[in-house]
Amino acid sequence: MTTERPADTSTESTDAGTHAGTGTGTEIAPSSPSPSDALWVERTGVRTYTGYSERGAQVQIGPASEGAVFTPGELLKIALAGCAGMSSDRGFARRLGDDYRVVIHVEGAKDMAEDRYPEITERFEIDLSELDDDARERLLTVAERAIEKTCTVGRTIKAGASVQTLFDQPGGSIE
Repeated sequence: MTTERPADTSTESTDAGTHAGTGTGTEIAPSSPSPSDALWVERTGVRTYTGYSERGAQVQIGPASEGAVFTPGELLKIALAGCAGMSSDRGFARRLGDDYRVVIHVEGAKDMAEDRYPEITERFEIDLSELDDDARERLLTVAERAIEKTCTVGRTIKAGASVQTLFDQPGGSIE
C-alpha cells in the first residue's frame, strides 16, 4: 500500500471539509469521487485507527473489543456488499422504481489458521413478488451480470490483487 500522505502525523481533530492531520485547515473543494482521491488512516490508540477520505468521510477502525468500530475484515465485507448494491442499483431501479428497498447481508467466516476469508457470501433481501417468474429471472440475470461486470471490489477479490507495502520516514523512503 502506497501513501501520498504528508509526513505530518498530528492527530488534531478536524471537521469534514478540512485535511485531517495536516495542521493546515485547508478547505477541500467538493468534487465528484475519482480513483485518485486520497485515502489514509491515522492511529488513534492501541490498535485503533480512523480512516479518512479527502472528501471528508471518516470511519472508525479497530478490534471488535473496542465497541463501535469496524474491523478491517468487516470493512472488506461491507465494501463488497456496497459495491454489489451500487453495481446492480440501476437495473433494479429501472424495473422496481427508484424507491425500491434492498438490504444486502454479507458474511464470511475467517479461517484463523490462514488468517483470511476463504469465502464471502452476499445475500440480497429484495421484494420481487410483483414480478412474474420470467421477469424475475431476467431481472436477477441483469443484476448478476452488472455485479460481475462492474463491481470493482468483487472483481479485485476474485482476481486477487498484489499489495505493495512501503514505509516512508522523514528524510527518505524505506522499502
